[in-house]
Amino acid sequence: MDISVPTISVNGIAPSTLVFGVLGLTLLAFIWGRFRYDLVALSALLGSVMLGLVPADEAFSGFGHPAVITVAAVLVLSRGFERSGVVDAISEQVLKAGERLILQLAVLVGTVVVLSGIMNNVGALALLLPVALRLAREHNTSPSLLLMPLAFGSLLGGLTTLIGTPPNIIISSYRGSVTGEAFSMFSFFPVGAVVALAGLVFIVLIGWRLTPKRAGSASTEGMFDTAHYLVELKVDEDAKANGMTLQQLRHELEESLPILAVVRDEQRRTGNAFYAALKPGDILLLEAGPEELKQLEDKLGLSVISADQEDESEEEDADKQVDTEGLQLVEAVIRNDSIMINRSVRRLRLHHQFDMHLVAVARDGERLKQRLRDIRFQAGDVVLLQGDEEEMHESLATLGCLPLASRELQLGQPRKLLLSVTIFALAIVAMLLDLLPAAVALSTAALVSLLIGILPLREAYQAIDGPVIVLLGAMIPVGQALETSGGAALIADGLLQLGSSWPIPATLVGLFLLSMLLSNVINNAAAALLMAPIATSLARGFEVSLDPFLMVVAVSASCAFLTPIGHQSNTLVLGPGGYRFSDYWKLGLPLSLVVMLVGIPMILWRWPL
Repeated sequence: MDISVPTISVNGIAPSTLVFGVLGLTLLAFIWGRFRYDLVALSALLGSVMLGLVPADEAFSGFGHPAVITVAAVLVLSRGFERSGVVDAISEQVLKAGERLILQLAVLVGTVVVLSGIMNNVGALALLLPVALRLAREHNTSPSLLLMPLAFGSLLGGLTTLIGTPPNIIISSYRGSVTGEAFSMFSFFPVGAVVALAGLVFIVLIGWRLTPKRAGSASTEGMFDTAHYLVELKVDEDAKANGMTLQQLRHELEESLPILAVVRDEQRRTGNAFYAALKPGDILLLEAGPEELKQLEDKLGLSVISADQEDESEEEDADKQVDTEGLQLVEAVIRNDSIMINRSVRRLRLHHQFDMHLVAVARDGERLKQRLRDIRFQAGDVVLLQGDEEEMHESLATLGCLPLASRELQLGQPRKLLLSVTIFALAIVAMLLDLLPAAVALSTAALVSLLIGILPLREAYQAIDGPVIVLLGAMIPVGQALETSGGAALIADGLLQLGSSWPIPATLVGLFLLSMLLSNVINNAAAALLMAPIATSLARGFEVSLDPFLMVVAVSASCAFLTPIGHQSNTLVLGPGGYRFSDYWKLGLPLSLVVMLVGIPMILWRWPL
């Protein structure tokens, strides 16, 4: 796709200056984080159209770009692997890692490196995250020692193949538009595999020692200690709550109290599924602090029959712990693209729209003590929810949450497992033999998977990461406007002048560092889109091969190891690992240096100047 824009000034302002202005505001908005990155990208696109930097009739051509189609197809295939049991079969073996921490790290990180090469790296992490938490719980290991290495391993694994990470897909498509020939499925493997192996060895032998040892949330009980927060309240004959439904009770209190269960006739029913009116003798099991308890007693006449365990004045209750089994509680982490971010439980209408109750919220590894109705959710928060087990998976997917609760591994049907692997293998063969372009081969594989029932159509649509698709579709024309306006050439000229007395490998180091820093504050796909035209202009300025410059961008754009916001994988482990923002660079910086020191010589060996 080629977007040609006349390089004429707008009200005396050169197009390159306008592009820099648009990109500068876009980067500031990405860093600020007030608005989701897909909305920021779409604003940049529409602003570019209005300024005449992108032709109006080409504004949405990016959504049909092969890179966007390939990313969507890979996301669907990744969900198909999960559904068919391919990854669970591998995860079952991972759980046999044993008690030694180094062995656990080697197996976990090694597995996610391999999986991230054949599926979306966020999907690979999401599948192994519950496995890592289960390992931590069973062997009494701090999850913080496992989760950050696991997240970084998913980024390293994406370097090995075309479909491992969006930057590889973008760089391949960009090369195709410039030279007429895109990178193939395994063009990235010689460099990516060596870099991933070096990173794996560093993490397992040295890197994990740079991660903090924190409690994290290896289990629901570990972080939330739910039973110690529960109280039992009885509905008396003269109680105002007598005859009320749970919804009416909450409305009366103007509170989002999580009523987890109602005990009637010695049978306990979960609160999210209890719609009958309360009657004398009913017992409510709920989470409540002293302030809420006073409201319940004063406004509704409910009487406490089992105080909080922490009340040391009642010795007879000191060893009593309310049973939380069967309450259908699930722990989940909020993703970067979740609809919950910056919204409260009341605004989300969790109970009405999703039939779920919010029980507790943890942030930075610690449970929040404020009222649930006052909490505005953030990416990386860990939430404890109650809901119907059969509908919970779909509701969490819609909300943009990743379940963390331990789950039994379901190996699926052997026939579907074999079919899933066969379909994917045929797509890879078609790509290797140049029978079909990557976008067509992978889209065909995704379609066949849907037609034969490996993945339901509804789950396929849920698997497609809408914000990432919008980001790519919107930023591709903006990135191309950087090149057609002459902006990329201006940046490259500046770098050429600065590095005129340096050897070309030194310029590649500068390009690597610039792209890496960019990927840590904005989405790595956006970093690749912006840096590809600059890399091309640099290669033309030096009059050398384009390939090593593009490969440097591909590798460095995936080195988002310094911050929790640089990549979704980093954000997903923030809450469960109990990490802080400043924890990431302690492992991420030396790992980035390892990748650069190994990667650039490998690139120059495989793709000589």
